[in-house]
Amino acid sequence: MENFEEPLGDERRRLLEQELRKDLHQFLLSMKEVDERMPECPDLEDKWEEIAKAYIPDGIREFQDFPSASLGWMMYIGMAVAKMWDTEWEIYSKIEDLYAYMRDKRGYDAMDEYIREDVLLLQGVDYSVLEKVTGECASRVYNALMHQRLEPGTKEAFNAYVACLHQLYLFGAAMQLKRMGYHMTKMN
Repeated sequence: MENFEEPLGDERRRLLEQELRKDLHQFLLSMKEVDERMPECPDLEDKWEEIAKAYIPDGIREFQDFPSASLGWMMYIGMAVAKMWDTEWEIYSKIEDLYAYMRDKRGYDAMDEYIREDVLLLQGVDYSVLEKVTGECASRVYNALMHQRLEPGTKEAFNAYVACLHQLYLFGAAMQLKRMGYHMTKMN
């Protein structure tokens, strides 16, 4: 498995991440789901590699038939980790495999529902709106990934997939932090 701490590829990879970040940021900003300035939360970023390594076998298996789920679930995971950070981080940060902890509550296929209902405590319109926003983000990322015209099964394709997951995780966390009242503003 890749070491996610190292640069994950070449200039093309960096440009893909930059493109995804810009597109997701502008889209979510227009929906008032994130602030102009993205949050910095080292605790959440520190969990990324561990979560990604645990998630990737499931995510890759699902990608062929359900690419939007494979990508979108990572956005929900970012939201869940942000919520956990805000509530009981001293407990959740010690869970050995936070991804498996969430997945095993209802299984991979229902992980989105578990996170929306039991972690984020959403219902009604809020539940539906989050489903639509996350679905649109996953679709946008999938389209950007397909435009890369990468050969499936290659290291480059794998690295691009991981880049997509990383951006979705970060934006999921940013959305949830904003929903909980954390607003990022530039200090003078």
